[in-house]
Amino acid sequence: MDKLKKKILSEGRVLPNNVLKVDSFLNHQLDPVFLMEIGQEFAKRFSSKNPSKILTVEASGIALALMTGYIMKIPVVFAKKRRGIIPDNFYYAKIFSYTRQENIFITVDRKYLAPDDRILIIDDFLATGEATRGLLEIVNAAGATIVGVGIAIEKSFQAGASFLSALGIPTESLVKIKSLNKGKIEFL
Repeated sequence: MDKLKKKILSEGRVLPNNVLKVDSFLNHQLDPVFLMEIGQEFAKRFSSKNPSKILTVEASGIALALMTGYIMKIPVVFAKKRRGIIPDNFYYAKIFSYTRQENIFITVDRKYLAPDDRILIIDDFLATGEATRGLLEIVNAAGATIVGVGIAIEKSFQAGASFLSALGIPTESLVKIKSLNKGKIEFL
């Protein structure tokens, strides 16, 4: 998606440890008109998969998932991040947060995922694949079907993309980044 590439180049910043900050339009301040365009793009790419729900992780995935859900007219569920005791009525997965550099749990109330659901995962970034792996674990625990994964920004130089490819899950990344070396953003 060329418009996303241009936004990243004009507004993104590369920080140490391969962190790409896009907080001016994607994950702190939101550009709703632009995010709606992203939602339309995901809807175009995944409508043939007939998802019944969209699943994401709080917080940065919510805006993208909501815009996509609005266009597709399907509910959006987001996994909440937690520490400590997980109630029995929740599906959960333990993941390592690359940004926070710590293990956390992501949880979804069992009443929001059912075995007959067809789940589309939408998220802002794919880096190591931990968040997506955790969401897949939750979908599997619910007995639901995963129909695809939509990612706004894929860091192709990290393990997440190859992890999803090995599982054979249909994945659509709107932008693929080859490297963030020396503060320079290089796309595939």
